Formats: sequence, structure tokens, C-alpha cells
Amino acid sequence: MSLDQAAYLELLARGAAVEAYDRPVLLARAHGADAASLAATEHAKQLALRVRAELEGRRRREAELSALFETAHDLAGLRDLDAVLRAIVQRARSLLGTEVAYLSLNDPVAGDTYMRVTEGSVSARFQQVRLGMGEGLGGLVAQTARPYVTESYFEDARFEHTGPIDAAVRDEGLVAILGVPLMLGSQVIGVLFAADRRARVFEREQVALLASFAAHAAVAIDTANLLAETRSALSELERAHAIIQEHSGVIERASEVHDRLTELVLRGGGVDDVAAALSEVLDGTVEFTEHGPRLTAADGRAGRHGDDWVAEVSAGGEVFGALVLRGHPDLALVDQRTLERAAMVTSLLLLARRSAHDAEQRVRGELLDDLLDAQDRDPRLLRERAARLRADLDVPHVVLAARIDGHPDPGSAAGPQSAAARESADRQRLWSAASHMAATRSGLAAARDGGTVLLLPLGPDDTPASLARQTARQLGGTLRESVTVGASSPVASPAGDPAPISGAYEQARRCLDALRLLGRSGQGAAAEDLGFLGLLLADPGDIDGFVHRTIGEVVAYDRRRGTDLVGTLDAYFASGMSPARTKDDLHVHVNTVAQRLERIGRLLGPDWQTPARSLEIQLALRLYGMSSAAHRD
Repeated sequence: MSLDQAAYLELLARGAAVEAYDRPVLLARAHGADAASLAATEHAKQLALRVRAELEGRRRREAELSALFETAHDLAGLRDLDAVLRAIVQRARSLLGTEVAYLSLNDPVAGDTYMRVTEGSVSARFQQVRLGMGEGLGGLVAQTARPYVTESYFEDARFEHTGPIDAAVRDEGLVAILGVPLMLGSQVIGVLFAADRRARVFEREQVALLASFAAHAAVAIDTANLLAETRSALSELERAHAIIQEHSGVIERASEVHDRLTELVLRGGGVDDVAAALSEVLDGTVEFTEHGPRLTAADGRAGRHGDDWVAEVSAGGEVFGALVLRGHPDLALVDQRTLERAAMVTSLLLLARRSAHDAEQRVRGELLDDLLDAQDRDPRLLRERAARLRADLDVPHVVLAARIDGHPDPGSAAGPQSAAARESADRQRLWSAASHMAATRSGLAAARDGGTVLLLPLGPDDTPASLARQTARQLGGTLRESVTVGASSPVASPAGDPAPISGAYEQARRCLDALRLLGRSGQGAAAEDLGFLGLLLADPGDIDGFVHRTIGEVVAYDRRRGTDLVGTLDAYFASGMSPARTKDDLHVHVNTVAQRLERIGRLLGPDWQTPARSLEIQLALRLYGMSSAAHRD
């Protein structure tokens, strides 16, 4: 290890600031290091900065998940609603790094929304503000049940500005505001906000994080309401006593499952562990399914489906699947809430697993990008990076280009923005599915040129064409979309010699374009599947292979029997496919021509005289003749 590398490892170990990473480069220049040493030091610096950024991202994600898990733990032992809401607002402000965070609740009687909890606020007017439905950013969120974000509140015309609300916001000095709805079922009960006194852009992950906190806040309010209902029931004398007796076991099970789910989260359990714990507590069979029955309203509530109960597992508007409780047609209300809370914990576990999975897929994509764009990489470093991803780049691989078909026309009634948004979402979905497929096959995948490129190992029984067809079927089935895949010729050793990969990618893209032009969208193929068109796609053209695939059976028959069926074919096509003129050119009887053509049909198949096949056969005859003449010369 060089001194420069050791210096950067020391900086990483002590968590130094970004500015400190320039010092080894400056010292090297000051000591008169040569250009090669400076380049190596600069490369080490960039790698160290990349590692530092990855570590920072992981620390941030760990902090976010820890805060979400702590909030779930608070809910399990909920006693004071205000304390839980204050904790949610405080954690939202801390994790999003904003100056202010606050939570408002709807007043169904007054028909407006009012401030309930604030953190970082200094204005008394702001802390007491009330918003009519549809007024201000918060009123718009409460009315539409959708998150809204503004980088500059007073310059945003998407919502209604009123004097009292603008005065309160101006008094607080807020500029950038993000608001997400608090949902109980399909009903909006309030809004959770994060805001800054300066312009800023809220990332998509920050919106999803705040939405998760909002979901916890809604659960806290719902749980408090349930506790209030229980307290009210206690005052109903004998009837209240009967209700308590009936539901005591259910409440104990709810408390037990809350504790067990919290323990599972803290010790890193999985989705199957949640289902097993819930099955035991609810005395039934609980399963997680990615393609389970959908509820009529995706509102976070558990719902009946025949004799089963279903709770949707979702986060940030994305549905991951559902928890299904089998064979319990009658389920107590508290048990329904238990199933819903288990679904929420499941979504947190899946988000954590996806975060780790996405990080690995990005690393796979970066390695493939380097193989395509930076062909002078050190083979040893390529092999080390591939080994960490459980990929062997010293065996033959095939490059595949994939694209989803059927995007809407940008000029259609849906509008160019809708079409662009759909295409962008499709590209992301395709990359995600292809990355999962590549990981299961020890390959690589990356988003590129509006589609996805894959580098997959070629198995002993695989061909580029079979691998392309299999990839098209698997991706199409996963996405439930038509996916077209073009394959390249094999690349012997991507790590040992990455130079051919770029050309192989271009070949795969040409094959993909040819499939779409030929009306074969949704299929997978290599150049060898496209007949003489494959000669134009392959680089270099496989002329001998094309001739063998097209008329190889006839040539082999002539060699075995000493016949001249190739000559008969040539004369037959030269005479305009007329047996009468063919027999004159060959000086044989017309019956002899008929017998030979019948033999040719058995060798080439019944469709050999169709326009498409006859064109390929004539081209193969011409190439075979040229090849034979060259060998004679």
C-alpha cells in the first residue's frame, strides 16, 4: 500500500471533512512528484471520496430507519398522544435537516385545519394559525390528500394565498415548505410539514421519509381514539363490563404482537418472521404475498376478502404486496388494527431490504458502465470488483440490449409530459427488474440509451439467441409489459479484454432495432435468428454460418451422394422457378427436375419456396458459389 493510499484510509477512519482529502495531492505536488504519481494520488482521492459518500449515505439511511423503528416502538407502548406527536415532529425536523417542523389537524366541525404541534417555530401568530380547506399549501394538502412541496412559498401560485396565512408564514420567515397528509383510511385528518427559512429542494427520499412519519402520526391518533373508545365503554356498567371481558384476550394479543414486532425489527428479522409471529398471536395462518388480492380502496385499512382478511403493505404510494390472514371471517377490530400495524412494520423491513439491494445494483451498474466506457481499466481491479459482486468476468458473456415497447405517442391526448413521465417510469422499472435478474445470474445491468443493457454469463447449454429469448420472457413476465431484447455475439473474457464489449453492445442494439422494425416487438433474438439480415447486424458477418443454416442440408446431401442438388437449385431460381425451363438448362427430363425439387423440399422444409425463404436461399447459393470459387482459386 502506498503512502497516499494509507493517508486516505486514515482520513476515512477518522471521518475527516471533504476539504482534508485535497491535502495528500497538494503535498505530492509540493514534493515534486511526477505526473504518474500525481495521477495515482488523484485516483486514490476520488476512490476515497466515493467511499466516504457511500458511508455517509449509509449512515443517513441507518439514522432514518432507526428513527422510524423508534417511532414504531413508541406506538407499541402509547400512553401520551401529545408526547408521541412531539417526538415525530422532532425526528422529522432532525432527519430532514430543516429549521422548522410542525403538524396540523383538521377540525371537522369548523371545516378548517389548525396547528397542533410545532418544533423550531418562534412566531406566536404562526403557532395559532388556522387554514381553511384549500387555503395555503397546508390547506391544499388537506383538501387533495397528496404531498406538496414548494421551493419558494410566496412565488408559488398553485395554492390560494390569503392575508392571514401569508402574514403568519412571513412572520415565521418560511420559504421552502414540504407537506404530506395524515391519513386514516381514505380520510385526511391533518398535515405534517417540514420547512426552511431559505430556498431548498426536497429530494424524493425525503418526501417518502416524511410520509412514513405521517403514517406513524396517524396510527398514534387512531390508537389514541381507540383507547378513548375503550375508556368510554368502561362507563357503561354491565354492558361495558361484558365488552371488556370479550375483548380482553384480543387486547392482550395486540400488546403481545406489538412487543414481538418491535423485537423483530430491532434484531433484524425478516418478512417471514413477521408473518410467523402474527400467525401465532392471531391463531391463524398469515402469509405475505407480492400479488395478493387488492382492496377496493388502498387506504391502509385491513379489509375482508371472502373468508380472509387482507392488509396492504405499501409506503410512499408504492404497493409491495399484502399480508393475508386465512380463514378468519370474523375478526375483532383490535385484531384488524394489529394486522394493519404488522403490514406497516413489513413495509419498513422491505424498504430497508430494498435500500441495501439498490445500493448493490448501483455498484453493478457502475462496473458495467466502466466496462463499456473505460476499456483501459486494470483487469486485476475489474476482477476484484466483480468478485465482490459474485460475478466471474473471465468466462464467456453475452451483451443484451432491452427496451419496453408500447410507450404512448408524445403527441397523443395524454400529452407530452404524461408520455415522458410514463417512459421515465418504465425505464426505471425495466432497470430494477433487469438488475434483479442480473444479480440472480451473476451478471451486471445498467440503464443506458433509454433502455437497459445486461452482461450475462453464457452457460454451457446457452446460445446468445436462447439467452435473449429467455431474458425477454422473464422481464416481460415480471413487468407485465412487452420487452424486446437483442443479443450480441459472445465476448470471451470481459475482464481480460473489455475492448469488445462496446462493439458487442452496439451489435445488440442493432439487433434490438431490427426486431422492432420487423414487427417482432416483445421477442428476444440474436443476429443468427434474423437470416440474411443478421449478416448486416453481425460485426463481422458470419457468412459461413448463414450458408450452413440456410442450405447446409442440401450441400451435405450432395457431398454424401455425389449429386448436384445445389446446381439444380441454382438453375431453378435462375429460370424464374420454372421446372420446364430448368430441365432445358440442365438437359434432363422434367420428371428428373421434379424428383430433385421434391428431395430439396424434404431437406429444406415445406416453406422453402415462400418469398422470404427463397430470398435467403438465393443469397446463400450466391455466397456459397463465391466461397467455392475462392477455394478453387
